[in-house]
Amino acid sequence: MNATARTAVVVGVDGSDRALAAVRWAAAEADERDTPVRLVAAVAPRIYQPIGVPALGAEYQLQALTRVAEQDLQAAAEVAQQTAPELVVTTEVRSGEAPVVLCDESPTAQLVVVGFRGRGGFAGLLLGSVAVAVAAQAAAPVVVVRGEGAPREAAAPIVVGVDDSPHGEAALGFAFDEAARKRVPLVAVRAWGDPVHEPYLVSFVDWNAVETGERRLLDECLAVRTAEYPEVPVEQVLLRDTPAAALVARSRGAGLVVVGSRGRGRVRGPLLGSVSQAVLPHTEAPVAVVRPEAGDQPAQEP
Repeated sequence: MNATARTAVVVGVDGSDRALAAVRWAAAEADERDTPVRLVAAVAPRIYQPIGVPALGAEYQLQALTRVAEQDLQAAAEVAQQTAPELVVTTEVRSGEAPVVLCDESPTAQLVVVGFRGRGGFAGLLLGSVAVAVAAQAAAPVVVVRGEGAPREAAAPIVVGVDDSPHGEAALGFAFDEAARKRVPLVAVRAWGDPVHEPYLVSFVDWNAVETGERRLLDECLAVRTAEYPEVPVEQVLLRDTPAAALVARSRGAGLVVVGSRGRGRVRGPLLGSVSQAVLPHTEAPVAVVRPEAGDQPAQEP
C-alpha cells in the first residue's frame, strides 16, 4: 500500500485556452472531492538566437518565462475561483520540462489534469506530447480534458474499457470508485476485433464460441467489483469492434471515459498504449488514463 497522502488535484497550466478548460474541469472536480486544487506551470529555458538579435542569456530568458508563467497562473486561479468560489487554490512555477514536472507532482496528487493540447504542436493533427507523456508515466490517474471543460450532466455515466490486464484492472477499480462517489451508472465496454489475420481462415472461426468466451471474460472482470460496489448500476456492453471505436462511440453523453494506460498489446515501457492514444483525440468526454502504479490512493488526511 502506498502510504503517500494524496492531497490535491494538480493541473498543468501553460496559458492556453485548453489549459484553462482543464482548470475549469479540475476546479469543479476538486470542489466535489472537497480537496484543494494545485496549479503548476513549468518553465524550461531554451536558447534560441535569431540572427541580428542580441544574445540575452539563459538567466534573463528564465526570468522572462517565469514572469509569463506567473501571469498564466494568476489567470488560471481566477478561472478556478469563478468555477468554485470556496475552493482552496495554490499556484507554483517550477523549473523543468512540463511532463517531468507534472510526473514529479503526481505521487501526492489525487488526479493530474491536463488539456488535450497546449501551446505549440500541430493543431488538429497530433495529440499533445505533454498529455501523452504524463498519462503514460504519472503516479496518479491522469485526466485529459477536451472542449471547454464544462461539467457534464450530474447523472452522466462513467464509461470504462474492460480487459483482463493489470492496466485494465486498475482502470476498472478507478471507474467503479468514481461511479460510486458520484452516484452515477457505470458502462463497462468489452470490445473485441477479429482475431484472425488470414482471410482464408475466417470461415473456419466459430464466432459464437468467441463471443461466449468474451462474455465470460467480461463477467469475470466485473464480478469482484460488482460485489464490492453493489450500489453502482452497471450496463455491460459487448461488441465485435475495435476497443477505441467502441469507447469513442460510448463517450457521447458520458461524464468520464476511463482507460488503462496499456492493455494486452505489444507496447511496453514508458509509452501510452494504442487504445489510449486512439481514444484521446476523438472522445467527446474527458478521459482518465489509469496505471496500476496509481491504484493505491489513500484518502486525504484530515
